[in-house]
Amino acid sequence: MRTIRIGSGAGYSGDRIEPAVELAEKGNIQYLGFECLAERTIALAQHARMRDPEAGYDPLLERRMRAVLRICRSNKIRIITNMGAANPRAAARKTAEIARNLGISNLKIAAVTGDDVLDVCKRHDFPLMETGGRVGDLKDRILSANAYLGAAPIVQALKEGADVVITGRAADPSLFLAPLIHEFDWSHDDWTKLGRGVLVGHLLECAGQVTGGYFCDPGFKDVEGLAYLGFPIGEVTEDGNVVITKVDGSGGAVTEATCKEQMLYEVHDPANYVQPDVVADFSNVSITQIGPDRVHITGATGKPATGHLKASIGYVDSYIGEGQMSYAGPGASQRAALALEIVERRLQLCGVRLTESRFELIGVDALHGHTLSSGHPPYEARIRAVGRTDSLDDAVLVGNEVEALYTNGPAGGAGSFKSAREIIAVVSTLVPKSMVAQEIEFHES
Repeated sequence: MRTIRIGSGAGYSGDRIEPAVELAEKGNIQYLGFECLAERTIALAQHARMRDPEAGYDPLLERRMRAVLRICRSNKIRIITNMGAANPRAAARKTAEIARNLGISNLKIAAVTGDDVLDVCKRHDFPLMETGGRVGDLKDRILSANAYLGAAPIVQALKEGADVVITGRAADPSLFLAPLIHEFDWSHDDWTKLGRGVLVGHLLECAGQVTGGYFCDPGFKDVEGLAYLGFPIGEVTEDGNVVITKVDGSGGAVTEATCKEQMLYEVHDPANYVQPDVVADFSNVSITQIGPDRVHITGATGKPATGHLKASIGYVDSYIGEGQMSYAGPGASQRAALALEIVERRLQLCGVRLTESRFELIGVDALHGHTLSSGHPPYEARIRAVGRTDSLDDAVLVGNEVEALYTNGPAGGAGSFKSAREIIAVVSTLVPKSMVAQEIEFHES
């Protein structure tokens, strides 16, 4: 039975790059996926694009592409990624530029668009899943709305010869399902195989989590070599079943337990895992260790897709102001407690409107080390005052009052820090798939 080997080169936007290079060099893979988007990540990317029309893609796209493009070209590995974030076209243009700078010619790069459904959501005022409200309730605070696209446009891009496919918001498993549909010529209504392909994608999408990262708990679930953790490879057969493994000699571990944890990660109902392409059913999956760092996984199935796409709506929720300061030496915790009382009272006197707040003492041995703190009253303490507000001006005042303790608070305050930042929150809605226009744009180096 024919087998395709797919590697996972990233599980989130800021992930390590070296394991992806290792996969490209030593993994004997045909596809390398980079899953780099989260709900809040794309809202922030949309915000960045508003400030700069050529921005809005993953900040590590250039470093990742420079690291793997030449190797992938040499080893005939195709790349699929959602690093396009809020701007897949700009990401594709940048990738083509990088390829030219590396001396790689005739590299075909596809930008998949259509996930931006802000106008659709505003026109139809869909209900919000988490709050029971409606899109219109967010008014002018809305920044973005992005639907989770499925595998279909990625499959089409591969069919048309793309060496690199860059999407915006696509469902994480779809990045890995797409090459299986393409290579094995699966029907888009073969629900069993699509369900199995979604399981493959779900196991691979978080990269190092299935090889022991995040799984590890010293003394309970020990994993060796996390400093050089190897990222996973899925060996997938035409029937959709998979062996999860990794590059020989890399750190981490692939075991029944690591695969079971990842299979259940972020899955509310294993019998009904709703995706754009299929409603996957993991309830009868069998997971078997067949060798060192080799786990065979079978038994997933699926049901017809719902006809709707989940969309993440990013909006300006509030502002957070924060201030910190350290106190050290005899009586440190008493002086720190007094400092917090002063800040809390000052914010009341100044009329700062806080919708939520925390005033807390942190720190034990950061300034003087463990020896001075051991067996004695705390020899150091750091105060943290933080408040959520509805205006940036009020948020700024929180940090200002902490900084003012330098000359208006207890003795010995030092190391002040303050910040005020906008909080981008996310809610969800469902958009009929028929309202989402998906497109593919090609670029070449």
